[in-house]
Amino acid sequence: MKRIKITSGEYVYFARLEEESAPKSCAWFLNKLPFKSHISQGRWSGKAVFIRLGTTAAELGYENATSYPQNGDVVLYPGDATRGGGEIYMPYGPNEFSCEYGKIAGSRFLTIIKNQDSLPKFGELVHWDGAQEIVFELE
Repeated sequence: MKRIKITSGEYVYFARLEEESAPKSCAWFLNKLPFKSHISQGRWSGKAVFIRLGTTAAELGYENATSYPQNGDVVLYPGDATRGGGEIYMPYGPNEFSCEYGKIAGSRFLTIIKNQDSLPKFGELVHWDGAQEIVFELE
């Protein structure tokens, strides 16, 4: 089982890659490691943060798609080649995965297995203090 370390400031999480249920999404993500970006508060979804991907994942399609991820789920929305909009999405409380066009779904490709209890504090930091740097790397 491959594990991913997720770091943003003082917040460090460890996640399991969901290679059986989302093999294409996991393979795509592994090829991006180490993945460095900024994570922002979601505008349409409730208590969730996200990373913009543009069209970089548009060819992936959907695997084990959900519109209602739980705390600890990390979801990849591939977007599409014409409108873009792909993102990595992490809920930290009640949410419904949405965009300005309405409800969307994404593939759960990571599950946070360590330090999940601090997700609400991390989400509130992003909500009130703005985008934060974040790094995903193989453990």
